[in-house]
Amino acid sequence: MFENLTELRPALKKLVAALDEKFKFASVLAVSERFRSWRASRSGISIGSAGVRGFGFVIRVFDETGCAEYSINEFSEEMIPKIVSEMETRLAEEKAALPDGVTPLETKIPEDTPAVIRKEASYKIDPIEMGDEAILVLLNRIREKGMETEGILDMMVNVSCSAERKIFLSRNRDLDETHMWTNAAIVALAMRGEEVKDYFRPYSILGGAELLEEMEKDVPSVTKAVLELLDSEPMIPGEYDCICTPDVTGMIVHEAFGHGVEMDMFVKDRALAKQFIGEYVASPLVTMHDGSAMNESATWSFDDEGTPTGDTIIIDHGILRTGMCDALSGMRLGVAPTGNGRRESPERKAYTRMTNTYFEAGESTVEEMIASIDYGFLLDNPSSGMEDPKNWGIQCMVNIAREIKDGKLTGRIFSPIVLTGYVPDLLKSVSMMSGKIELSGCGFCGKGYKEWVKVSDGGPYMKARIRLG
Repeated sequence: MFENLTELRPALKKLVAALDEKFKFASVLAVSERFRSWRASRSGISIGSAGVRGFGFVIRVFDETGCAEYSINEFSEEMIPKIVSEMETRLAEEKAALPDGVTPLETKIPEDTPAVIRKEASYKIDPIEMGDEAILVLLNRIREKGMETEGILDMMVNVSCSAERKIFLSRNRDLDETHMWTNAAIVALAMRGEEVKDYFRPYSILGGAELLEEMEKDVPSVTKAVLELLDSEPMIPGEYDCICTPDVTGMIVHEAFGHGVEMDMFVKDRALAKQFIGEYVASPLVTMHDGSAMNESATWSFDDEGTPTGDTIIIDHGILRTGMCDALSGMRLGVAPTGNGRRESPERKAYTRMTNTYFEAGESTVEEMIASIDYGFLLDNPSSGMEDPKNWGIQCMVNIAREIKDGKLTGRIFSPIVLTGYVPDLLKSVSMMSGKIELSGCGFCGKGYKEWVKVSDGGPYMKARIRLG
């Protein structure tokens, strides 16, 4: 797997050694991705091979007055002198670009404590090796099973798989990991008269095609859910006691708070969270994590800057303790990087990005949570969301709100639903958490509508007071 990088490893080490003779710090990131996607719908079948990460190398150097990067999509040992010369030129240009009279700020040299990582991807069945024909036969079977249900207009079934190898080398770090995630989804459309409703069921795993076994079993529940939506009612705007399923909890974790504690936003004074470190921003029931403590699609042992990942506790029983940060933001803020420096691809710069972000479990049962509500809703099937880190506003879309009255589900469904509000108000209203957490890693996250990276999020069932519309 990824023999090209194995062959290039000795030359990459020579490149780092040559750069170390010229600069205070030097590193090389090498990335190689195999990607494949499959889709079956009314319009037919399709196969894709255009991934996100691709293949390439990022060379980064530091001295006391600056940092420079160089991205290339091919490399050989013969190129080493040219690359060293290019890095000298780029660093000089960085300094020369400063306005007259402006002295370069002293740049801290990155921590380069010794570290060696060797980790192989864990999976049972490689979807790419399974073959296009076998996967498309399965997807068509799932689709045809759904289409047997009366009222179903269409059922779209898709699967995608990314297998990636990443190597990071510096003077003291030698990190090498292979990684595989598989994502899938069933999208059902139902029609009555001129009204059309849709329902989306995502699937994700840090692994391979073993995920597909689960999909076929879920077809009856997916068709039932979309047909129920044909009887849904519009929401009456107001503030209600709500129970969020783990998927909705994950959307709130990600949109309501995750982006607001990406610390490159602290550097630019674009996040209100910077002013609240050490203060209560949520209920004491809320503890928020980001990192590699959970295995999902976004789990890596080290980030794209060579920082080993771990478990970052962002909110500790309601108190905002820290954010997450990349290496450059950490230098500017005087804090240690948290392993969140991530690139869309070798062609793009590193930003602070979430990985696996979630709320801790509590001690309540879902039955206890439902029984505690006089009137409210069980929120399910999130569709989209956005956050305003500078003002801590939130707006999220949910497809289903199931009515709860006198501690029981009534069977009435409302759709679509918009969640809005001020983030600390929502998080401080959290009054119950269930005893089990679930994460989903079927999506990508953008930074300002670009710079897409794989993320996962989730948590337990969560009871809170939420403004719906």
